Amino acid sequence: MQVTGWGHYPRVEAALVMPRSTHEVGGLLRDGFRGIARGLGRSYGDSSLAPQLIDTSRLDHFLAFDPDSGQLRCEAGVSLAQILATFVPRGWFLPVTPGTKYVSVGGAVASDVHGKNHHVAGTFCDHVMALRVALPSGDLVECSPSVNPELFRATCGGMGLTGVIVEAEFRLHRIASAYIDQTTCKARNLAEVMALFEEHAAAPFSVAWIDCLASGPRLGRSLLNVGDFAPRGYLTAGKPPTLAIPVDLPGATLNRHSIRAFNALYYGRVRQARISERVHYEPFFYPLDGIGQWHRMYGKGGFTQYQFVLPRAAGLQGMRSIIERIAQSRRGSFLAVLKAFGPGNDNYLSFPTEGYTLALDFKLDPGLFRLLEELDHAVLDYGGRIYLTKDVRMRGSTFKRSYPQWEAFAAVRARYGADRTFFSLQSQRLGI
Repeated sequence: MQVTGWGHYPRVEAALVMPRSTHEVGGLLRDGFRGIARGLGRSYGDSSLAPQLIDTSRLDHFLAFDPDSGQLRCEAGVSLAQILATFVPRGWFLPVTPGTKYVSVGGAVASDVHGKNHHVAGTFCDHVMALRVALPSGDLVECSPSVNPELFRATCGGMGLTGVIVEAEFRLHRIASAYIDQTTCKARNLAEVMALFEEHAAAPFSVAWIDCLASGPRLGRSLLNVGDFAPRGYLTAGKPPTLAIPVDLPGATLNRHSIRAFNALYYGRVRQARISERVHYEPFFYPLDGIGQWHRMYGKGGFTQYQFVLPRAAGLQGMRSIIERIAQSRRGSFLAVLKAFGPGNDNYLSFPTEGYTLALDFKLDPGLFRLLEELDHAVLDYGGRIYLTKDVRMRGSTFKRSYPQWEAFAAVRARYGADRTFFSLQSQRLGI
């Protein structure tokens, strides 16, 4: 069948199998499978694409839960949406969540996903207590920070290249309400929003939307949202989207004029310097999940998300220079999100490092990759790196320069024989 990532680029022909049990996964590996595991297909580029794919979506069972500690063990195909629907009414939430709930637990581990609370809570894998991984031999191995720790560090953030994650155990976060007390702060430029991040460094959750087409004194004008779960309230889970984009929109729908108009309206909707309100967790954490198949707005040609992190030392200067280059290109993104990162972890390929991360969506066009190549050089010059889960075109030399533990990761892969079994289009492109 034809398979693609969330960005609709590239598209490949692949043989896809959907095992119903961990036993079947082991059998597939013993029978000579060579490729990569795939969850719900929300990685943007080619990290879950290969000629052979193991789709884990049928491995979707809860296995154990401790109602006192919030400790949950489940199969890797369980989605974050399933967890929220089941446990929010019981007073539990995810310790860390990305910007969509439609990802699998296995995918969250493989990408070591981060959220709006990285500066205080770290990544998803910082809350994982144990994993069960199917190795190339078909054997199932338990790993954790204390049991097979090198395999654990390589699997957390390892993009599925060490084995098939079949189970995970982690601790949920207790909540008293499904609602967030949110404050929106309006920033006139990049310097203001970065100062606001520092001012609200103790806030449990923070994220800023940036107008990446604004220039001059308005460069980086932003809306910063900070918040925390309300101390009391209803424990109501979210609902499936009621609105969906049924077909790919014409490619000309999104252009710099329509994006500029959207950005002006979105920024202008907030009239005051600060507004406080109580909102459900769905629009706070998952604003785009309310629109089914929202990626179709970019048309058949597809899109990519470019996400990078700059260390704190690069500060305002580094982020400003990159945003200036994006504004000069006149390639707009109405999904431009800035977040603060706390210290990184010891996982070999985990993306976050202490500083700031910016993610932007770009419709694919003939000159885009040339621009992104220029941005890569700037990111490297400032000591930053590109997020593998969003990447679809980074050079291997860029990857190896910015992920200093990649050789240690490759050594663990070789030790378990994973380098002869597990690969993706991305791993081949990067030379892992």
